[in-house]
Amino acid sequence: MRNYDLSPLYRGTVGFDRIADLMDRVLTNDVAQPGYPPYNIEKTDENAYRISLAVAGFTDDELGVEVREQALIVSARKAEDDTPRTYLHRGIATRAFERKFQLADHIRITGALHENGMLHIDLVHEVPEALKPRRIEIAGGKTVEAKAVEHETAEA
Repeated sequence: MRNYDLSPLYRGTVGFDRIADLMDRVLTNDVAQPGYPPYNIEKTDENAYRISLAVAGFTDDELGVEVREQALIVSARKAEDDTPRTYLHRGIATRAFERKFQLADHIRITGALHENGMLHIDLVHEVPEALKPRRIEIAGGKTVEAKAVEHETAEA
């Protein structure tokens, strides 16, 4: 296993501790992410995304979608079926699962849709007005000097 030193990242940035911690967690995680259920993440617009999970065999009541601590958690648990069945081949996995997706700041879940064995979760990235780029007007040097001179004469 490789060890990465992230201290240069901490020295050159301010306020990115969460991103560095996330990278550190990913790089030091020895446990492989399970492949069940398969999923896609697509960008549907400039600030919109969709996560699609293949959840064949589950009903709406057996699926759960929640956001907790900047993570989207999708889980499923099959209801107990008392009907005895004999399978000649069982290729549709309906085992319980829990899949977590780390969410960036200002990501909001706008909806979830379960159709044709697929669970679609729509997300949107909403940057607050306070964080959007804004233009700062620069005052001329003469205006600043005039205020400084007025302040000095008022004290004398």
